[in-house]
Amino acid sequence: MREKIFSDVRSYFMANKPKRIIPGVDYIPAAGKVVDEEDLVNVVDAALDMWFTTGRFAKDFEASFSRFMEQDYCLLVNSGSSANLVAFSTLTSPALGERRLRAGDEVLTVAAGFPTTVNPIVQNGCVPVFVDVDQETHQVDVDLLKRACGPKTKAVMIAHTLGNPFDAQKVRRVCDEMNLWFVEDCCDAVGARLNGASVGTFGHIATASFYPAHHITMGEGGAVLTSDRRLKKIAESFRDWGRDCWCPTGKDNTCGKRFDHEFPEMPPGYDHKYIYSHVGYNLKLTDMQAALGLSQLKKLPDFIIKRNSNFAYLKQRLSAHDNFLGLASPTSNSEPSWFGFPLLCRPALMGSRADFVRHLEQRKIGTRLLFAGNLLKQPLYRDVPKRIGSSLVNTDNVMENLVWVGVYPALDHEHMDYIADVILDYIERNRR
Repeated sequence: MREKIFSDVRSYFMANKPKRIIPGVDYIPAAGKVVDEEDLVNVVDAALDMWFTTGRFAKDFEASFSRFMEQDYCLLVNSGSSANLVAFSTLTSPALGERRLRAGDEVLTVAAGFPTTVNPIVQNGCVPVFVDVDQETHQVDVDLLKRACGPKTKAVMIAHTLGNPFDAQKVRRVCDEMNLWFVEDCCDAVGARLNGASVGTFGHIATASFYPAHHITMGEGGAVLTSDRRLKKIAESFRDWGRDCWCPTGKDNTCGKRFDHEFPEMPPGYDHKYIYSHVGYNLKLTDMQAALGLSQLKKLPDFIIKRNSNFAYLKQRLSAHDNFLGLASPTSNSEPSWFGFPLLCRPALMGSRADFVRHLEQRKIGTRLLFAGNLLKQPLYRDVPKRIGSSLVNTDNVMENLVWVGVYPALDHEHMDYIADVILDYIERNRR
């Protein structure tokens, strides 16, 4: 019966599959999902199990994705934002003794980025310390990071922006020297590499996102990654209501001592499934989401190749005009997994970034800014305790002048040619 259903699902998909985007006729989004009939079959397969919560597909995805990211452990959560919350909260656990993060501790980060890289710092009562980015890569300036360290600094939490790795190896050296925790946000950069190693392997704990705009999708979804068994156990607790028990969903008595544990002020032998050691959450996802992710994961290497091919082709088309629109440079010794194609409007170009964006959007080319720009100028951080660890001149330049366009796998060189032609037309009309 399942095989008949799967056959019907494949037929349904082929009759309703997304149409190819025609440059100049259809709107070219800056980002989006790419799905096929096997993705839909996997989701239906999971639904037919009628298990619904985290199950066999989640277990398989965690094992496969941890291998892909070169980590020992992967914990699925319901979003990349939740992954960041769980990863950072893990470092506040009393189980870490004197190294645990406490309210008032400072955490180094960048001001140019997405709020949910910084929000967990604030949500846990810590103080973000903002430093500037490099003007060529739009990634953290590691020299500024080290200079911003103070007596209260206890951690670093930074994202790899738009799929281009920051120098995470250098950041880790700073963290080891200063005895700091390092949270590596890889939500934009799944599959990127630095000095031959996967992003995420440089931090003590790392995160990924599976939102539709990202490298693969679960609709919603995220992951926490680590090779530290102790951090994995703590992160699992924060994800699963804060419980002390580590039994998988639907399992009992994995430790063989479910009714033998003793805790101060608790009755002897109190059921370990109902012992809580952290102020946690329920941030698990459904097995249908994991089933979609597992199918997408098989296509991830090809998705990355397509993204990087689109990026390289568009950069080649625009390379002679870098004096008008600054083109991002890969970090030294890196292999990016490009999320988007950033363009920095330079003084040699007349008109504002807003004029350039209107030119693109009116010609059906989707655009995005570099997320929140300068986070300190956003309303949400106006009254939040914080420290500015450096001049933010490059961050302000990003906020005022940077825009990015799409290179995601539904697009090809024909789309890149159209995007390049529209951009070159704007340069020709607006060069000083």
